[in-house]
Amino acid sequence: MDFTPHTEADVARMLTRLGLKSTAELFGHLPAGVPLPAEIAVPSPLSEPEVMQLVEGLASQNRSELICFAGGGIYDHFLPPVVRALTMRPEFVTAYTPYQPEVSQGTLQLLFEYQSMLCAATGMDAANASLYDGATAGVEAAGLAVAATGRSSIWLSRGVHPHTREALRTVLGARRVAIQEQPLVGGITAWSDATDSPPAALIFSQPNYLGVVEPYSTAVERAQQLGALTVSSIDPIALGVLTRPGEAGVDVVFGEGQALGNPMSFGGPVVGWFATTTQHVRRIPGRVVGATHDLEGRPGFVMTLRTREQDIRREKASSNICTNQTLNAIACLLQMAWLGPAGLAEVATQSAHKARYLAEALNRIPGVRPLVPAPFLREFALGLPLAAEAVVAAMAERGFLAGIPLGRDYPELGDGLLVAVTERRSRAELDRYAAALGEVVSAG
Repeated sequence: MDFTPHTEADVARMLTRLGLKSTAELFGHLPAGVPLPAEIAVPSPLSEPEVMQLVEGLASQNRSELICFAGGGIYDHFLPPVVRALTMRPEFVTAYTPYQPEVSQGTLQLLFEYQSMLCAATGMDAANASLYDGATAGVEAAGLAVAATGRSSIWLSRGVHPHTREALRTVLGARRVAIQEQPLVGGITAWSDATDSPPAALIFSQPNYLGVVEPYSTAVERAQQLGALTVSSIDPIALGVLTRPGEAGVDVVFGEGQALGNPMSFGGPVVGWFATTTQHVRRIPGRVVGATHDLEGRPGFVMTLRTREQDIRREKASSNICTNQTLNAIACLLQMAWLGPAGLAEVATQSAHKARYLAEALNRIPGVRPLVPAPFLREFALGLPLAAEAVVAAMAERGFLAGIPLGRDYPELGDGLLVAVTERRSRAELDRYAAALGEVVSAG
């Protein structure tokens, strides 16, 4: 049965008006292979018990017992039960866009607190109420820079997450904004010496995708020489121990917030965060929640800015992004509140110490070597004597999610493996991982 509002008579009248004989002729301009065949080979319908049995069988193929050493933007940090319990309160789970502040004070207050904590952690002046994910936030940051400078190119570090770089190429390409990718030398971005046709922004990551901690000063000074904005993707855990980007002179920061309060969940849902200086506050994408008072002087919260096409004139809009990730942002807020500044620093410090312990152990394995000499935080790139995909498969049989093969996104790194270590990993797990990798390598 076709679920469509159009009857055969409706379709016949449409074709007559268009001077066509069939719906096939209507779509005849499409290349061969694009239209679906009239009959699609799909399984026959199943009953509810049969569907449940099928889904449970598929779920049983997951290897949820693997000890996680994979990162690349999604990390296995400790998620305290109190954060999960409070985030899952029904008034937060079922909340929709808080257009009516008189009935949305709880949600608005939490988003205001989220923005405030984010500003405190980054040293920036203003933050929005979150975006879809880190890649989306990166696109919005680039859009802000282009609008603020009136320029039509971006300098993009190769150390930025591959997904974010791909999203930037897709969206900015449609906007006719040129992207000049800047190479990594020794794991650190080597910014161009060119001065002709200066870019709108220099975009880099802290730490970068290979886990390397990059000096803020190099990008900030180069951007100031060019009259461009400095835009940085920031790992929220790194904020516990590194200089705040606002103090380093960064103009716009964005990032993926999954590491704060959100489970890995097979890569989603995730949450993008975004903050900038007062100078650019009216170009912030999405929405900004503010504190105010009602006519009787009672404190309250409202959506203060919404720089999207539905709310202001199209030519004034810096973005047409419509919504945010309220529930995931609330999880970030609760995790930050639960940790506090000292707790965030402890998570980052433990992760860094354990990553170094593991890296030293792995580098003692014959044929295994560090791919970059630069300092790293909780993630590092490892050179292997075997194909990285084969090593990951062999390590899975030994109980480990070993890491992310780098060859697909960084062909120049060959059989590189990106290994992440969080505060959840015990010394016993680190030693077992090193022993297992040694076995895999020696077995060839």
